[in-house]
Amino acid sequence: MKGALPGVDKYVIIAAPHTSNWDFVYSILMAGANNIEFHWMGKHSIFKWPFGSLMKWMGGIPVQRDQSNNIVEATINIFNERETFVVAIPPEGSRSRVRYWKTGFYYIAQGAGVPVLLVYLDYEKKECGFGPLFYLSGNLEDDMCKIKDFYTGVKGKRSHLFTEASLNEAVKEKKVS
Repeated sequence: MKGALPGVDKYVIIAAPHTSNWDFVYSILMAGANNIEFHWMGKHSIFKWPFGSLMKWMGGIPVQRDQSNNIVEATINIFNERETFVVAIPPEGSRSRVRYWKTGFYYIAQGAGVPVLLVYLDYEKKECGFGPLFYLSGNLEDDMCKIKDFYTGVKGKRSHLFTEASLNEAVKEKKVS
């Protein structure tokens, strides 16, 4: 395992690449080995019986991706209410290949005033690690370019499915000011 945990009590983890169910298993093991108590977001369908209670016990937060449910605002409120809180969000939003990363992690971190910890699983090098703690500048496009630079060359289990950080044109037009 490379890198070190940050010395802060609140942050958003982005974990990439997310191309396999094994990413979850390795991430849980990585967190356990480092005594990290964190929450994570996953699609609502994995929270159904028989594993739903276990997933929630493990820190899971179900997200219904096909509905507008104010998850960004709700997560910001959790950060504001607690003295310590860590949440992991896969920016790809899926194990399938996507054209663009979702930006919810960015808006959550910005709204809560917390940094983003860049975490990776590189199957080709057979290593996982903690990257730098990234403090957002407020310029979404520039920040995503810097995040993309960090993940360049990282290979997921099914590396052909990994999309490095990029923004669609609609998001670029809605830049954070």
